[in-house]
Amino acid sequence: MNSTLLECVRRFADANADMHGVARTPIPGLFAMRSTAPSEMQFAISKPLVALVLQGAKRVTMGSTTFDFGAGDSLLIAADVPNVSQITRASAGAPYYSLVLDIDLAVTQSLVLEIGIAQAETGVPIRVDPTEAEVADTALRLMRLLDRPASIPLLQSQLIREMHYWLLAGRHGAGIRALGITDSHASRIGRAVALIRSAYAETLAVEKLAEVAGMSPSSFHHHFRAVTSLSPLQFQKQLRLIEARRMMISEGSPISNAAYAVGYESVPQFTREYGRLFGASPARDVRDSFGKSQIAA
Repeated sequence: MNSTLLECVRRFADANADMHGVARTPIPGLFAMRSTAPSEMQFAISKPLVALVLQGAKRVTMGSTTFDFGAGDSLLIAADVPNVSQITRASAGAPYYSLVLDIDLAVTQSLVLEIGIAQAETGVPIRVDPTEAEVADTALRLMRLLDRPASIPLLQSQLIREMHYWLLAGRHGAGIRALGITDSHASRIGRAVALIRSAYAETLAVEKLAEVAGMSPSSFHHHFRAVTSLSPLQFQKQLRLIEARRMMISEGSPISNAAYAVGYESVPQFTREYGRLFGASPARDVRDSFGKSQIAA
Protein backbone atom coordinates (compact mmCIF):
# COMPACT_ATOMS: atom_id res chain seq x y z
CA MET A 1 0.00 0.00 0.00
CA ASN A 2 2.69 2.50 0.98
CA SER A 3 4.68 1.76 -2.19
CA THR A 4 1.59 2.49 -4.30
CA LEU A 5 0.93 5.68 -2.35
CA LEU A 6 4.57 6.67 -2.76
CA GLU A 7 4.32 6.22 -6.53
CA CYS A 8 1.17 8.39 -6.71
CA VAL A 9 2.76 11.14 -4.61
CA ARG A 10 6.03 10.87 -6.56
CA ARG A 11 4.30 11.36 -9.91
CA PHE A 12 2.28 14.32 -8.70
CA ALA A 13 5.13 16.02 -6.81
CA ASP A 14 7.67 15.55 -9.61
CA ALA A 15 5.29 17.21 -12.06
CA ASN A 16 3.93 19.99 -9.84
CA ALA A 17 6.39 20.93 -7.07
CA ASP A 18 7.31 24.60 -6.93
CA MET A 19 10.77 26.00 -6.18
CA HIS A 20 10.24 25.24 -2.49
CA GLY A 21 9.29 21.61 -3.13
CA VAL A 22 5.57 22.13 -2.43
CA ALA A 23 3.03 20.59 -4.81
CA ARG A 24 -0.48 21.81 -4.00
CA THR A 25 -3.35 19.59 -5.08
CA PRO A 26 -6.81 20.73 -6.24
CA ILE A 27 -8.12 19.31 -2.95
CA PRO A 28 -8.05 22.09 -0.31
CA GLY A 29 -5.58 21.41 2.49
CA LEU A 30 -3.84 18.51 0.74
CA PHE A 31 -0.35 18.89 -0.72
CA ALA A 32 2.77 16.86 -1.44
CA MET A 33 6.34 17.72 -0.46
CA ARG A 34 9.48 16.89 -2.43
CA SER A 35 13.18 17.55 -1.82
CA THR A 36 16.22 16.20 -3.64
CA ALA A 37 18.68 17.21 -0.91
CA PRO A 38 18.75 17.72 2.86
CA SER A 39 17.32 21.12 3.73
CA GLU A 40 18.34 24.00 5.93
CA MET A 41 16.42 24.46 9.20
CA GLN A 42 12.95 25.87 8.67
CA PHE A 43 11.25 27.90 11.42
CA ALA A 44 7.45 27.88 11.57
CA ILE A 45 4.37 28.12 13.72
CA SER A 46 2.47 25.33 12.03
CA LYS A 47 -1.28 24.98 11.91
CA PRO A 48 -2.69 21.56 12.92
CA LEU A 49 -1.72 19.01 10.28
CA VAL A 50 -0.69 15.43 9.65
CA ALA A 51 2.25 14.52 7.38
CA LEU A 52 2.73 11.00 6.00
CA VAL A 53 6.41 10.47 5.20
CA LEU A 54 6.82 8.13 2.24
CA GLN A 55 10.55 8.37 1.44
CA GLY A 56 13.54 9.99 3.12
CA ALA A 57 13.69 11.33 6.67
CA LYS A 58 12.98 14.48 8.62
CA ARG A 59 13.69 16.04 12.01
CA VAL A 60 11.29 18.31 13.90
CA THR A 61 12.16 20.07 17.16
CA MET A 62 9.73 21.69 19.56
CA GLY A 63 11.41 23.28 22.54
CA SER A 64 13.82 20.69 23.94
CA THR A 65 12.08 17.73 22.28
CA THR A 66 13.34 16.38 18.95
CA PHE A 67 11.57 13.89 16.69
CA ASP A 68 13.48 11.96 14.02
CA PHE A 69 11.27 10.00 11.64
CA GLY A 70 11.17 8.56 8.15
CA ALA A 71 9.27 6.48 5.63
CA GLY A 72 6.28 4.76 7.17
CA ASP A 73 5.85 7.34 9.93
CA SER A 74 3.29 10.10 10.36
CA LEU A 75 3.89 13.43 12.06
CA LEU A 76 0.94 15.03 13.83
CA ILE A 77 0.98 18.69 14.81
CA ALA A 78 -2.16 19.14 16.88
CA ALA A 79 -1.82 22.80 17.88
CA ASP A 80 -0.36 26.05 16.61
CA VAL A 81 3.10 25.55 18.07
CA PRO A 82 6.53 26.91 17.09
CA ASN A 83 8.85 24.29 15.67
CA VAL A 84 12.06 23.88 13.70
CA SER A 85 12.10 21.29 10.92
CA GLN A 86 14.77 19.93 8.62
CA ILE A 87 14.80 17.25 5.94
CA THR A 88 17.71 15.04 6.95
CA ARG A 89 17.74 12.36 4.25
CA ALA A 90 17.11 13.13 0.58
CA SER A 91 19.04 12.89 -2.68
CA ALA A 92 18.51 13.26 -6.40
CA GLY A 93 18.28 9.48 -6.69
CA ALA A 94 16.00 9.06 -3.67
CA PRO A 95 14.14 12.32 -2.96
CA TYR A 96 12.23 13.05 0.20
CA TYR A 97 8.46 12.70 -0.34
CA SER A 98 5.60 13.28 2.06
CA LEU A 99 1.87 13.88 1.84
CA VAL A 100 0.47 16.59 4.11
CA LEU A 101 -3.14 17.21 5.13
CA ASP A 102 -4.31 20.22 7.14
CA ILE A 103 -6.57 19.20 10.02
CA ASP A 104 -10.03 20.62 9.33
CA LEU A 105 -11.46 21.76 12.67
CA ALA A 106 -15.07 21.77 11.41
CA VAL A 107 -14.78 18.17 10.22
CA THR A 108 -13.07 17.16 13.48
CA GLN A 109 -15.78 18.82 15.58
CA SER A 110 -18.53 17.13 13.58
CA LEU A 111 -16.95 13.70 13.99
CA VAL A 112 -16.32 14.17 17.71
CA LEU A 113 -20.01 15.00 18.19
CA GLU A 114 -21.07 11.91 16.25
CA ILE A 115 -18.56 9.62 17.96
CA GLY A 116 -19.70 10.99 21.31
CA ILE A 117 -16.38 11.87 22.93
CA ALA A 118 -17.34 13.57 26.18
CA GLN A 119 -14.10 15.27 27.11
CA ALA A 120 -10.44 15.49 26.21
CA GLU A 121 -7.38 16.88 27.85
CA THR A 122 -4.87 19.07 26.05
CA GLY A 123 -2.35 16.52 24.80
CA VAL A 124 1.19 16.64 23.45
CA PRO A 125 1.00 19.04 20.47
CA ILE A 126 3.56 17.16 18.34
CA ARG A 127 3.91 13.41 18.06
CA VAL A 128 5.21 10.79 15.62
CA ASP A 129 3.69 7.34 15.12
CA PRO A 130 3.76 4.65 12.45
CA THR A 131 1.25 5.39 9.70
CA GLU A 132 -1.80 3.18 10.08
CA ALA A 133 -3.09 1.11 7.16
CA GLU A 134 -6.51 2.82 7.12
CA VAL A 135 -4.91 6.26 6.94
CA ALA A 136 -2.59 5.23 4.11
CA ASP A 137 -5.47 3.59 2.22
CA THR A 138 -7.62 6.74 2.44
CA ALA A 139 -4.66 8.90 1.40
CA LEU A 140 -4.14 6.69 -1.66
CA ARG A 141 -7.78 7.05 -2.70
CA LEU A 142 -7.51 10.83 -2.30
CA MET A 143 -4.44 10.90 -4.54
CA ARG A 144 -6.18 8.75 -7.15
CA LEU A 145 -8.89 11.38 -7.47
CA LEU A 146 -6.27 13.66 -9.02
CA ASP A 147 -6.18 11.42 -12.11
CA ARG A 148 -9.93 11.96 -12.53
CA PRO A 149 -10.50 15.70 -11.95
CA ALA A 150 -14.25 15.43 -12.53
CA SER A 151 -14.52 13.19 -9.47
CA ILE A 152 -12.91 15.67 -7.08
CA PRO A 153 -15.92 17.92 -6.35
CA LEU A 154 -18.12 14.86 -5.77
CA LEU A 155 -15.83 12.66 -3.68
CA GLN A 156 -13.23 14.81 -1.94
CA SER A 157 -15.39 15.77 1.06
CA GLN A 158 -16.27 12.22 2.04
CA LEU A 159 -12.67 11.06 1.72
CA ILE A 160 -11.36 14.02 3.76
CA ARG A 161 -13.96 13.16 6.39
CA GLU A 162 -12.92 9.49 6.30
CA MET A 163 -9.27 10.48 6.75
CA HIS A 164 -10.18 12.54 9.81
CA TYR A 165 -12.19 9.64 11.19
CA TRP A 166 -9.28 7.20 10.96
CA LEU A 167 -6.95 9.78 12.53
CA LEU A 168 -9.37 10.22 15.43
CA ALA A 169 -9.88 6.47 15.78
CA GLY A 170 -6.20 5.58 15.61
CA ARG A 171 -2.91 6.34 17.33
CA HIS A 172 -3.21 10.07 16.66
CA GLY A 173 -6.70 10.28 18.14
CA ALA A 174 -5.68 11.55 21.57
CA GLY A 175 -3.62 14.28 19.95
CA ILE A 176 -6.45 15.86 17.97
CA ARG A 177 -9.51 14.99 20.07
CA ALA A 178 -9.46 18.24 22.04
CA LEU A 179 -9.60 20.20 18.77
CA GLY A 180 -12.97 18.65 18.07
CA ILE A 181 -14.64 19.64 21.33
CA THR A 182 -16.18 23.05 20.72
CA ASP A 183 -15.73 24.33 24.26
CA SER A 184 -12.40 22.68 25.06
CA HIS A 185 -9.46 24.82 26.09
CA ALA A 186 -7.67 23.90 22.86
CA SER A 187 -10.65 24.94 20.74
CA ARG A 188 -11.10 28.23 22.60
CA ILE A 189 -7.40 29.09 22.37
CA GLY A 190 -7.66 28.22 18.68
CA ARG A 191 -10.10 31.10 18.20
CA ALA A 192 -7.60 33.54 19.69
CA VAL A 193 -4.79 32.07 17.59
CA ALA A 194 -6.88 32.58 14.45
CA LEU A 195 -7.25 36.27 15.34
CA ILE A 196 -3.50 36.65 15.96
CA ARG A 197 -2.71 34.97 12.64
CA SER A 198 -5.09 37.23 10.72
CA ALA A 199 -3.91 40.44 12.43
CA TYR A 200 -0.32 39.66 13.47
CA ALA A 201 0.93 43.10 12.34
CA GLU A 202 -1.54 44.89 14.61
CA THR A 203 -1.37 45.65 18.34
CA LEU A 204 -3.70 43.15 20.00
CA ALA A 205 -4.67 43.64 23.65
CA VAL A 206 -4.61 40.50 25.78
CA GLU A 207 -8.06 41.45 27.05
CA LYS A 208 -9.40 41.33 23.48
CA LEU A 209 -7.82 37.92 22.86
CA ALA A 210 -9.16 36.60 26.17
CA GLU A 211 -12.63 37.83 25.21
CA VAL A 212 -12.44 35.98 21.89
CA ALA A 213 -11.45 32.82 23.79
CA GLY A 214 -14.19 33.32 26.34
CA MET A 215 -11.76 33.35 29.26
CA SER A 216 -10.51 35.72 31.92
CA PRO A 217 -7.11 37.27 31.09
CA SER A 218 -5.30 35.20 33.74
CA SER A 219 -6.95 31.94 32.65
CA PHE A 220 -6.29 32.83 29.00
CA HIS A 221 -2.56 33.35 29.68
CA HIS A 222 -2.31 29.99 31.44
CA HIS A 223 -4.15 27.97 28.80
CA PHE A 224 -2.55 29.79 25.84
CA ARG A 225 0.91 28.80 27.08
CA ALA A 226 -0.25 25.25 27.82
CA VAL A 227 -1.52 24.81 24.25
CA THR A 228 1.12 26.71 22.26
CA SER A 229 4.14 26.69 24.65
CA LEU A 230 4.35 30.51 24.26
CA SER A 231 2.73 33.57 25.76
CA PRO A 232 0.39 35.49 23.41
CA LEU A 233 3.04 38.22 22.97
CA GLN A 234 5.78 35.69 22.18
CA PHE A 235 3.48 33.91 19.75
CA GLN A 236 2.72 37.12 17.85
CA LYS A 237 6.39 38.12 17.84
CA GLN A 238 7.47 34.78 16.35
CA LEU A 239 4.73 34.98 13.74
CA ARG A 240 5.95 38.43 12.73
CA LEU A 241 9.59 37.31 12.48
CA ILE A 242 8.76 34.14 10.54
CA GLU A 243 6.61 36.11 8.09
CA ALA A 244 9.34 38.75 7.68
CA ARG A 245 11.87 36.00 6.95
CA ARG A 246 9.54 34.53 4.32
CA MET A 247 9.13 37.95 2.69
CA MET A 248 12.88 38.54 2.52
CA ILE A 249 13.87 35.06 1.34
CA SER A 250 10.91 34.17 -0.90
CA GLU A 251 9.94 37.60 -2.21
CA GLY A 252 13.23 39.50 -2.00
CA SER A 253 11.80 42.23 0.26
CA PRO A 254 14.38 44.67 1.67
CA ILE A 255 14.96 44.27 5.39
CA SER A 256 13.33 47.55 6.40
CA ASN A 257 10.27 46.90 4.22
CA ALA A 258 9.75 43.47 5.77
CA ALA A 259 10.19 44.83 9.30
CA TYR A 260 7.59 47.56 8.84
CA ALA A 261 5.19 45.27 6.97
CA VAL A 262 4.94 42.85 9.90
CA GLY A 263 4.38 45.57 12.49
CA TYR A 264 7.80 46.69 13.72
CA GLU A 265 8.36 50.42 14.17
CA SER A 266 12.13 50.10 14.66
CA VAL A 267 14.50 48.26 12.30
CA PRO A 268 17.20 47.94 15.03
CA GLN A 269 14.65 46.27 17.34
CA PHE A 270 13.58 43.99 14.49
CA THR A 271 17.22 43.07 13.82
CA ARG A 272 17.88 42.25 17.49
CA GLU A 273 14.81 40.06 17.86
CA TYR A 274 15.42 38.40 14.50
CA GLY A 275 18.93 37.43 15.59
CA ARG A 276 17.66 35.95 18.87
CA LEU A 277 15.19 33.70 17.05
CA PHE A 278 17.16 32.69 13.96
CA GLY A 279 20.72 32.93 15.26
CA ALA A 280 21.84 35.42 12.62
CA SER A 281 21.10 38.97 11.53
CA PRO A 282 18.54 39.39 8.74
CA ALA A 283 21.24 40.38 6.24
CA ARG A 284 23.44 37.41 7.06
CA ASP A 285 20.52 34.98 7.12
CA VAL A 286 19.31 36.03 3.69
CA ARG A 287 22.85 36.07 2.32
CA ASP A 288 23.49 32.56 3.64
CA SER A 289 20.16 31.34 2.23
CA PHE A 290 20.81 32.57 -1.27
CA GLY A 291 24.54 33.19 -1.43
CA LYS A 292 24.02 36.86 -2.18
CA SER A 293 26.75 39.27 -1.23
CA GLN A 294 24.61 42.39 -1.04
CA ILE A 295 21.20 42.80 0.56
CA ALA A 296 19.17 45.99 0.21
CA ALA A 297 18.29 47.37 3.62
